[in-house]
Amino acid sequence: MDLQSIKNRFGIIGNSPALNFALDTAVQVAATDLTVLIVGESGVGKEVFSQIIHALSARKHNPFIAVNCGAIPEGTIDSELFGHEKGAFTGAVDSRKGYFETVNGGTIFLDEIGEMPMGTQARLLRVLETGEFIRVGSSKVQKTDVRVIAATNRELIEFAEKGRFRQDLYYRLSTVPIRVPALRDRQEDIPLLFRKFVVDFAERYKTNPVQLNEDAKNILMHYPFPGNVRELKNLAEQISVLSNEPILSAQELRRFLPERHQNNLPVLAHAADAPHQEFANERELLYKLFFDMKKDVTELKKMFLEILKNPSLAGSAAQFTKESLIHDVTTHHEDGLHPLFPANITNQNTLAPAALSANAGQPVILNHDDVHHHEVVEESLNIMDKEKELIIKALKKHKGKRKDAASDLGISERTLYRKLKEYDIEE
Repeated sequence: MDLQSIKNRFGIIGNSPALNFALDTAVQVAATDLTVLIVGESGVGKEVFSQIIHALSARKHNPFIAVNCGAIPEGTIDSELFGHEKGAFTGAVDSRKGYFETVNGGTIFLDEIGEMPMGTQARLLRVLETGEFIRVGSSKVQKTDVRVIAATNRELIEFAEKGRFRQDLYYRLSTVPIRVPALRDRQEDIPLLFRKFVVDFAERYKTNPVQLNEDAKNILMHYPFPGNVRELKNLAEQISVLSNEPILSAQELRRFLPERHQNNLPVLAHAADAPHQEFANERELLYKLFFDMKKDVTELKKMFLEILKNPSLAGSAAQFTKESLIHDVTTHHEDGLHPLFPANITNQNTLAPAALSANAGQPVILNHDDVHHHEVVEESLNIMDKEKELIIKALKKHKGKRKDAASDLGISERTLYRKLKEYDIEE
């Protein structure tokens, strides 16, 4: 079966090389019983690839089940996958078969495998290596013949290096890795997908399909789509329902795009306010300021080294440094000197050109403490650092009570538990 037939059968749209390569790999591995690890961001369609592999395999007439490991509580995931005996735990009033028992002879798709608890990972590894498992609360070893396809939106090798995922399980799962490209990495497919979605929604809502002009199409192709195909489909549905224009312009399209992601979109050349959009938010402005300051410091270091090698350059270098610093700092702040620098910078002895000029022919002696003593004031802008800090504060505030801390943070208790493990936070 050729790729186009497979795309038609499973509703896959696109012709990008990365997508075709992933599909070709899935087709080749389908005929085997090898374990497959599908890697890709959320919303790229990883489950569709698992269905393709099962449908083209010798197991296609046997059961297929998809399990989201991140959606099952840690206390019950072993029971869900491997089953349990009556009385194995509170509430186990009857014996129950797990997925590995009920899907015997078929395929099990383990989505978000990176969220699986470490204890369950050990059980899964045994199934992959020997085909054996034990129900919760039992001592009887049972056999199963199940093909495992796993998927993740994380880099499991990094999790393994940090001790959050078993390395032996990672290498056992990734016998054949398939990386599904993000939508932003196959921009040429975006207009095709959008057209397919708006036609489908037009038929559903009995309307005419919305079209895009060239500017709007350019904006859509350069939008990052963090939610990938799922986000594009939602966008197409919004436009189909809410747009009153048969042909959508770039300005109209921007109304439907989240503002937080529009800063990286291309700006039309004829826009009158294009120069004012260079820095769409304060963070970009701060980044540029820091980079400029780093560049200035590097230049100053080079200048001091040159002075040490050639003392006759001291007078002119000092004057140039003083004027450059004053000019650079004042141009970054409309009210004059930037608040990061002292107001009396022009009176600092270290930049007094007269003193340096008077001794221009003498070796320049730099005080070691003056050169190397500095204070770095830096605040981390990393979102993960901030999240970890908030979790620690919430736990301290509620004296280690997870339920109260999770409620205060606006997340579920299970999510908080996962974050504690992810950031190695000791309660």
